[in-house]
Amino acid sequence: MFEARIRKGLEPEHITAIIDTREQEPLELAPLKTMRGTLDTADYSVLGLQHIIGVERKSLNDLIGSLSQERERFEREMQRLLAYPVRALVIEADWSTIELKQYRSRMHPNAVMGSLMGLIAQTIPVVMIGNHQRAGVWVSRMLYLAAKREWAKAYPFLATMADVV
Repeated sequence: MFEARIRKGLEPEHITAIIDTREQEPLELAPLKTMRGTLDTADYSVLGLQHIIGVERKSLNDLIGSLSQERERFEREMQRLLAYPVRALVIEADWSTIELKQYRSRMHPNAVMGSLMGLIAQTIPVVMIGNHQRAGVWVSRMLYLAAKREWAKAYPFLATMADVV
């Protein structure tokens, strides 16, 4: 099995994504394997890389709540996420949905946009992904690529062999 990994490189099915136990609507992350676990920060990570990779997912309603009623908790969470070399905030909406205020809240779209731009300025990538299904595809790819990069850094000789063999 290990020899096959050297020949083929790290494939998605070799990676186990961790879905935080508090995540209420987990994303479909196939072809990655998944397991539930408690993460210190974020909703998604990779087994063995929990302190390197962190992805936080928000539905539009959850985002608006996090930026209003739950603001202090959310800001603490984003501060913790900054410690991760690979990090992202994935939002199941697009910019126009916010700009057109297609949500139920008194929070003005400019305040939402300003908060998100502030996160980007702090070096937290904000990925507006559109919907839950697309978020699953995107997070799966991000976890795979980040794990593959970490694998290549940890095992440079094996990574070179995977390209040669």
